[in-house]
Order: sequence, then C-alpha cells, then structure tokens
Amino acid sequence: MRYRFYTADVFTDRIFGGNQLAVFPAGRGLETARMQAVAAEFNIAETVFVLPPEDPAHTRRLRIFTPRAELPFAGHPTIGTAHVLAATGEIDLAGETTRIVFEEGVGPVPVMIRAAGGKPVSATLTAAAAPEIGPAPPPAAELAAMLSLDEGDVLGGDHAPEAIASGPRFVFVPLADRGAVGRARIDPALWQRLLAGFWAPNVYVFAFDAELAGSDVRARMFAPALGIAEDPATGAAATALAAYLGVRDARADGTLRWVVEQGFEMGRPALLEVEADKAAGEVAAIRVGGSSVMVSEGEMEIPR
Repeated sequence: MRYRFYTADVFTDRIFGGNQLAVFPAGRGLETARMQAVAAEFNIAETVFVLPPEDPAHTRRLRIFTPRAELPFAGHPTIGTAHVLAATGEIDLAGETTRIVFEEGVGPVPVMIRAAGGKPVSATLTAAAAPEIGPAPPPAAELAAMLSLDEGDVLGGDHAPEAIASGPRFVFVPLADRGAVGRARIDPALWQRLLAGFWAPNVYVFAFDAELAGSDVRARMFAPALGIAEDPATGAAATALAAYLGVRDARADGTLRWVVEQGFEMGRPALLEVEADKAAGEVAAIRVGGSSVMVSEGEMEIPR
C-alpha cells in the first residue's frame, strides 16, 4: 500500500538547516515493525507516523521512531509535525495562533502554532511532565576522555554533569567554552563502557559562549544507542536543559528564556527557543519552540 509522506527541516527558517524530519500524516494500518523499518529506510533522526487520537478532545496521536528505536517523546518531531500538518491542511489554522494537543508516549503534549498570512511559521510545545533527574553520571575525567577532551574542559561545582530525562535520557556535560564543544568527539569504546548500559546513554554537551548575538548556549548531542551519531537539533534535550538551568538560576519567580544554538558543527545550524516558568523557586513549566520549513513530499510503497 502506498503512503504519502512529507519532509521538513525543523528549528530553522531556511531549507537544509536544522533537523530533518519525515512525517506520514496517515499512518493507520501500519504495524510497529513496519514503522521501524520505514524509519531505518529514511535513516534520519526521526520519522513520525500520525494516527487518530485516542481521546477525541486531542488533535492527533504521534508515534516517533529513530532509525533504531521508538521514542515516547521528542521535541523536533513534535514541532515539525505540527508545522507539516498545518502547512498541508491536515489541521486548520485558527488565525495567528492555533492550539493543538498531540498524544505521545509521555502523555498529552500541547503545541501552539503561530501563523502569518495563513501559513504556519513556528510552533512551541509545552512539556507534558517535569523532567526527571537520574543517578550520578560517571566522573568528569571519564566523561572528558569519552568526549576526547581534557578534564579541564568539563565544568564542575554548580555546573557539574548531570543525568536528566525528558522522554529520552541525557547526560548533560557543561563545557568551558564553545571551542571545547566543537572539539568533542565520542570515543565509541569508552562510550560503550561508560554509558551504553547507564540510565542515560545519550550525551548533550554545551557551553555558555554562543556564537550569534541573541543566543545563550552552544550545544551538541550524540546518541549512538538510538542510531544517531550526532543530532543537529534536539527539542527533548532542550526541555531537560531548561530544568538543568532553571534550578540553578537565582531568580525564584518569573519566566526564564534561552536561545540554544545546535547543529552548527554539522553544517545544519538550528536555533531552539527555550522557556522555563519558575514559581517559589521551582520550575513549574517548560516550553520549547522554533521555526520549520517544508522540504519535500512523496509516496512510499509499504507492505502491510
């Protein structure tokens, strides 16, 4: 049977930037094994299959696959799928802002689509649940070696490495500067020893000296366990990053904002807009958003 698909670039306002995404707007009838095989065939960060919602009050149900595994939640597929469905008329826009809700493995995920001239230009998701703090990661010296860096490149103290989950699980490794972020290279043997069996096998490195005016953080993400050597834009990691940064911010109340640069080292620059609401010193809500652009459409013959 033939299934229509679209591709988009997410967390960018120009083609061939940001993170690639494939979306099948009518995925009903496909078994899990077929969905996984299709994701492996595309061999990009994520492929989404859109299904009718289980709760009629919601917009759609999403199943999200990397080339190797299904994810309970991922940011760039959520943002990009909202853009694709709005751009192709699968969902109707209600003026300048349209609120929809996707059902994902972590629960209902609200998304706000912003439009101009009747076309979507950006979308912002609200995290379905607070990120979860995991067990202590390996020592900084071992993480540095795994990243082909010096121990002095890894920050400590209040900005020591930490494991956090927001759907997918990440070890956050703050680095001294943007140069260290650029030099980071995963040593496969050390990754296998340190993180392949750890609570959080994915690695997110970042520094606080971004390249562009208006940006706050430079980041890279490596996910060998998911079949992703490096990801150009990772919305789920940005969600968890908001939790990491939010609790370390001295402000007790208000909305904190960061712009995260990712994908620059890959030649696919992306900008992720991240917000955290704080109340009485606690992070109460997290949002991640950005622009997307349509790239292609086609059909795939998928045996049932």
